[in-house]
Amino acid sequence: MNEIDFQLSDGRNLHLLVGEQFDGPTVIFHHGTPAYAGTWRKTIAQLESEGISAIAYSRAGYFTSDRKMGRRVIDVLDDLGEVLDQYRVESFVSVGWSGGGPHTLASGLDPRCTAVFVLAGVGMFGQSDLDFLVGMGQDNLEEFGAAVAGLDKLEEWMSLNGPGIKEVTAEQLQVTQGNLFSKKDRQILTNFEDAQELAECFRNSVKISYAGWIDDDIAFTNEWGFSLDEITVPVHLIQGDEDLMVPPEHAAWLLKHLPQASLAKLPGWGHLGLIDAAINQILKEIA
Repeated sequence: MNEIDFQLSDGRNLHLLVGEQFDGPTVIFHHGTPAYAGTWRKTIAQLESEGISAIAYSRAGYFTSDRKMGRRVIDVLDDLGEVLDQYRVESFVSVGWSGGGPHTLASGLDPRCTAVFVLAGVGMFGQSDLDFLVGMGQDNLEEFGAAVAGLDKLEEWMSLNGPGIKEVTAEQLQVTQGNLFSKKDRQILTNFEDAQELAECFRNSVKISYAGWIDDDIAFTNEWGFSLDEITVPVHLIQGDEDLMVPPEHAAWLLKHLPQASLAKLPGWGHLGLIDAAINQILKEIA
């Protein structure tokens, strides 16, 4: 597996994790909010062992990826398109978790995409048939409330809450009394290795700045730049019914508005660990 600083045509840097195998279909991974490409390190290694090529990228503003001011969800198509061209990817399956969900859906507009997997993905803000905030933990309510109030308010919120993520440890995640982890999430975090990986992911995502996290929140609370009925490839939605970060109502809304969508509900699951629950289905889709 290679860690690469990829230079885009506009001069920005895009951080990539690229598997060694490049023959046949590729899996493109989109991380959550906040997170970075390293979220998918173990999964890419697993796919490599199966002879499957994979690329994960850190969205603009995360880790060493340069910020793109004013970016919308649709803008991921331009960045991703250059990466696909560079590695001569002819077809790919797109996989995204949480805040990566909308970006995964956007990648479904690329003609090389054959299927999309959305793990606890965020729905569109401001829709008459989706109460975006219902069912979320209080921390999310405050965060998105700040995003809706505008960039200045969100930056103020981030100055108070970002440092805790920038310095978080596995031990802190294991004992946190925060309101975003479900019972299943807390059970997963009792495994120190899982808690350590999540803490490292959080720290690295904002290691240089909070720009990626801020810009994600602004992008989610504004127009995505495309409509869901433009996506014609199969979309596989996977959702825990006790998710306090991205509640099940989001998956139900996406199912309603996507032309070729299916929904796998995971009783008792929260926000963490969904890739383990989904990996066999992903491998089957690639096959």
